[in-house]
Amino acid sequence: MAAAETMAERLQEWAPWQDAEDSAAPAYVAGYWAVRGEMPLHGVLARSDGAFIYCLPCIEPGSRLSFAPWRTGDPVEANCFGIPEPTLETTSRLSPEDLAVVLVPLLGFDQRGNRLGSGAGYYDRSFAFRRHPSSTRPLLVGVGYAAQERSALDAADWDVPLDAVVTELGVIDCVKKREQ
Repeated sequence: MAAAETMAERLQEWAPWQDAEDSAAPAYVAGYWAVRGEMPLHGVLARSDGAFIYCLPCIEPGSRLSFAPWRTGDPVEANCFGIPEPTLETTSRLSPEDLAVVLVPLLGFDQRGNRLGSGAGYYDRSFAFRRHPSSTRPLLVGVGYAAQERSALDAADWDVPLDAVVTELGVIDCVKKREQ
């Protein structure tokens, strides 16, 4: 729990996160429901103060994701993997392009923004448009523990790199690391 609280503090201090929170209208920020040891996001939610609309991922046909606005206490139901999803109608869900920031779960990462996920490729398929050089939104931020960092991870052609990774130790700007 202490690592999750510290991670949330580090994220809140990061300028791009502050920019998303300071927008005129509340931005859509996607997170996840932490399972199997993933970094919990309760500290991020506790600090939101209505600055953004929090969304959770929902599995769609074609192994893609949509995102549904969710608040603590809203109804959820388990998807095919047993992970809770909001029970909103599919017509009320948002597409990946509608989001300002996505907090992405991970099992491992490197400083260049390569991410090891659970292996099903949902995030890579859903955010494939981010591989285009002119695409800068949404901001893709991996969330994990510092101990999950690896010196290098192999990336496949279909992998979508993260813009940053936030851990309990701070924020790594992966875009700058790729440019070095």
